[in-house]
Amino acid sequence: QVQLVESGGGLVQAGGSLRLSCTASGSLFSINAMDWYRQAPGQQRELVATITNGDSTNYADSVKGRFTISRDGAKNTVYLQMNSLKPEDTAVYYCHTRYSWSWSPDYWGQGTQVTVSS
Repeated sequence: QVQLVESGGGLVQAGGSLRLSCTASGSLFSINAMDWYRQAPGQQRELVATITNGDSTNYADSVKGRFTISRDGAKNTVYLQMNSLKPEDTAVYYCHTRYSWSWSPDYWGQGTQVTVSS
């Protein structure tokens, strides 16, 4: 079992920045990667960024060059630095992970609201 707790959301003006944090606890053996997803009202949840234990990263095209995912292995924490925020970045942001085996369940945080005003 894995527990994920996010923090750092809030209200910001367009062009501003926010940093989200996600701290994992529980049985973290065989966790190889962690992700950030987001879900805007009336839309499907979408993958925003992924980071592996080897610090490889991947981003959605819509956030490339503006968002940076990073991690602190000692703290079991993953960060999402969001710069040059746009109103279309408004969503609930969720931290996600799963174990490396194919039948692993998905683990989600409770979500944190990010609202970007124009």
